[in-house]
Amino acid sequence: MSAVQRSPLESGVSPLFSLARMQVDDLPAVMAIENDVYPHPWTHGNFLDSLYSGYEIWTLRDASALLAGYFLLMLSVDEAHLLNIAVRRSMQGQGIGRLMLEHAAALARARDMKSILLEVRPSNDRAVMVYERYGFAGIGIRKGYYPLAGGNREDAIVMSLAL
Repeated sequence: MSAVQRSPLESGVSPLFSLARMQVDDLPAVMAIENDVYPHPWTHGNFLDSLYSGYEIWTLRDASALLAGYFLLMLSVDEAHLLNIAVRRSMQGQGIGRLMLEHAAALARARDMKSILLEVRPSNDRAVMVYERYGFAGIGIRKGYYPLAGGNREDAIVMSLAL
């Protein structure tokens, strides 16, 4: 097993948490959160593909090493795309999402990205609020982007953060 790569930007992380690049060994804990918090979760294969593609994929653990959350950031030319971010259900509402957004933005700035783009379900009020509080602004709608039960689809709000 390779050594865990720590972020050079960790100095700003709360001493109650540690950030590290996601490893294949993290996937069982990641999948448990993913399946719990999303109505249509990513698959194990989606995460493996992202790991092997070299995306910025990070885990956040608490002082007891419990996985609190994770995020996936794809860097492209001068724009980063936040592909996935999740916080353990029992730890939501404690600023963990904001902590991960701060790390994602710091990574993007360190790579000279000009903005971060993301999609979010309009029905996910909590996430929309977190993104808006962080400074993301809605820039468009992707029609029928997310699957819903019964074969229906939900639009996505496209949001952007200038860095």
